[in-house]
Amino acid sequence: MEVLKDRQSSRVFSNESLPLQTLSNLLWAAWGINRPESGKRTAPSAVNRQEMDIYVATAKGVFLYDANENVLIPVIEEDIRALTGTQDYVKDAPVNLVYVSDFSKMGDGEEHQKFVTSSANTGFIAQNVYLYCASEGLATVVRGSIDKPALEAAMKLRPEQKVILAQTVGYPGTNE
Repeated sequence: MEVLKDRQSSRVFSNESLPLQTLSNLLWAAWGINRPESGKRTAPSAVNRQEMDIYVATAKGVFLYDANENVLIPVIEEDIRALTGTQDYVKDAPVNLVYVSDFSKMGDGEEHQKFVTSSANTGFIAQNVYLYCASEGLATVVRGSIDKPALEAAMKLRPEQKVILAQTVGYPGTNE
């Protein structure tokens, strides 16, 4: 009940980096494997297709969260945080999560339905991030205001990979 009471969106972030253990815990809470015997996750996935990937944009580059090993895989050695949203704060916040759906994992359905399903699944993951952040005193906000084609190009995504939303995470900043 306390975490639900404390859950909120924030658009003011410190530029202080998150400790690796905090980032690891955050990603596990978001979309980690909580039932190793079945490979199922902390958030639901329609028909258990697990089409969602979480990319982590930091000052050191972009990384892909591998839930099976609970590790970050380097993808790009460039700071593209500014591309993860149209808001000024995204370029300086320590972490921007980018939620990417791999439509090739979703069967032969219509693209519109794939977006609907991926959006719902992203919502579950993003809410897990909100609740984790509330429990740890971190600030977060989920965002849809993104130049998706530019971000997808910078991330070198395949055509069947689609950016759905992004979410900024960090320590609370001060309004000065």
